[in-house]
Amino acid sequence: MLTLPILTLALLAASSAAAPPPGVPHAAHVTIVMMENRNYASIVGNPSAPYFNHTLVAEGMLLRNYHAIAHPSEPNYLALFSGSTQGVTGDDCPVEFGARNLATELAAAGLAFAGYAESMPRDGYRGCVGSGGLYGRKHVPWADFADVSPEQNRVYRGFPADPPAVLWITPNMCDDMHDCSTRTGDRWLAAHLPQIVAWDAKHDGWLVVTWDEADPDPDASNRVPAVIVGPMVAQGASDRRADHYALLRTIEENFRLPCIARECSAAPIAGIWR
Repeated sequence: MLTLPILTLALLAASSAAAPPPGVPHAAHVTIVMMENRNYASIVGNPSAPYFNHTLVAEGMLLRNYHAIAHPSEPNYLALFSGSTQGVTGDDCPVEFGARNLATELAAAGLAFAGYAESMPRDGYRGCVGSGGLYGRKHVPWADFADVSPEQNRVYRGFPADPPAVLWITPNMCDDMHDCSTRTGDRWLAAHLPQIVAWDAKHDGWLVVTWDEADPDPDASNRVPAVIVGPMVAQGASDRRADHYALLRTIEENFRLPCIARECSAAPIAGIWR
């Protein structure tokens, strides 16, 4: 028969072992940066991406089992923004939807969203292309929803001084690696992300950097790089499976928002928070 002290220690050990990982924190800000057309192995460990591998990953949590939803680009952006690909199977433009989305859910909770697209011709622009091919609306999902106002659709010229609760940044089609090299995209990250990481550390925010789809996708897993950085994020690597739907569900959980569509069946990303 166990004595009382031994029994107490055994119960405490069992309780500790069974304790769930920390849930999603209630941070004040989330920033999304979406890059283009790289699979996991083409970024992680690649010497052409020194900032991503040696600085960004060291500052946060690398998601080693993170996956995109579809091919080509546009359905992935729609999935992360609205919990659904909205039936889109290509890079269609123009399209317009009346479905609920991250911006409308935030607005209903009294919170703000803004999407920033680099090289977009002007604020509020809803054309399909622009700026000599550097801008493509297929990478700007908020422009596809009728209830997202022109004021929420902005040109990216640098991290704003007063960011909203959720800020999505789409680099142009060179800086996001779509049309240019991995090194070019990594240099863009190195030029723009340190300010965001520093701001988050002082203002209770976290940053996620991921890629829209695995291209090439040799094993059809659509596995892409993803890293989350912030003062509430543990440092290291996670092998838990996640995808764009899980990331949207995590953002919703962060702000205590209801889910929208297919991400309702996804679990928030767990086990990475301090």
